[in-house]
Amino acid sequence: MMQIDCPHCGKRAQGEFTYERTVDSVVSLDASPDAAMESLFTRANPRGLDEEIWRHTFGCRAWLVLTRHRVSHVIEAVRAVGPEALP
Repeated sequence: MMQIDCPHCGKRAQGEFTYERTVDSVVSLDASPDAAMESLFTRANPRGLDEEIWRHTFGCRAWLVLTRHRVSHVIEAVRAVGPEALP
């Protein structure tokens, strides 16, 4: 099980977090329907580092962006995003 270092709570077990999606699959509000469908449902599934959106669901409930290696699961960086982000 991965240990995720929450900027608010410290290291916690992966079970406290919920995976949402990769950062590159976020669709802007002004995107065309075709572009939105492509972004949401077409995955590159890279081997190597990727940015993913997670939520500390059973903790502080903050949204986080993890830079994680998709094969080794090593987490390179964690940053809070949204209203919970630290200044």
